[in-house]
Amino acid sequence: MTVSAERAPKRAEHLLKLRDELPPDHPDRARIRARVIEEHLPMAGRLARRFAGRGELVEDLAQVAALALIKAVDRYDPAQQVPFTGYAVPFILGALKRHFRDATWGMRVPRAVKDLGPQVATAARELGQQRGRTPTADEIADHLHVALADVLTALESWHAYRVLSLNTSPAGRTGLDLIDGIGDIDQRYAAVEDRMCLRPVLAGLAPRERRILAMRVYARMSQSEIAAEVGLSQMHVSRLLKRTLDRLRAQLPQ
Repeated sequence: MTVSAERAPKRAEHLLKLRDELPPDHPDRARIRARVIEEHLPMAGRLARRFAGRGELVEDLAQVAALALIKAVDRYDPAQQVPFTGYAVPFILGALKRHFRDATWGMRVPRAVKDLGPQVATAARELGQQRGRTPTADEIADHLHVALADVLTALESWHAYRVLSLNTSPAGRTGLDLIDGIGDIDQRYAAVEDRMCLRPVLAGLAPRERRILAMRVYARMSQSEIAAEVGLSQMHVSRLLKRTLDRLRAQLPQ
């Protein structure tokens, strides 16, 4: 049996009062619970649709609202003399807001940052209307009386709300997904490894050999310039360089 929307709140309060007067194991308790839930599902659906267009399927939002309605029915206390809708509506809206805060982010973000994000967005709109331009992060921080670093963190965190799929094509490029650019060999890693292997080998060279090698490799000096700098002949410098390089090749792992 259905009831009109005008009679539903009063019917809910009356039915839930009857439920609480019944013994815990009475079969009518479950029937009353199911009836109140069924009569208020349209209301939960309307509340869910308020949040449509924010990146979540309406069906998912309706499910969140329905679960919140069930909890509201179970927790409602008629003795408090609060209209059922006055209790259930804020309860359902709170569940929907928590869903967006906790369950829809692509990455885990601290709750304080999530809570500040909407405040920053609201402040940006208000200041933009007042000043006729986009406000700076400093102006938003002053308006909200929070630290500039917190505002910048909140603004940056919105990039984590929806994470791009690795199967998405970069802007302006077709036939290539983001994942295709991941895993390429970075030649700089080999350079780092070579430097780490060279460090102990170079430490074992005599100071004069290290100096000559540094002038040749890093300073790009010719053998003649090195010879003039260290006071040796060009032939002697050539022999020292060859001996040093042969030693390095022999000690480095292949």
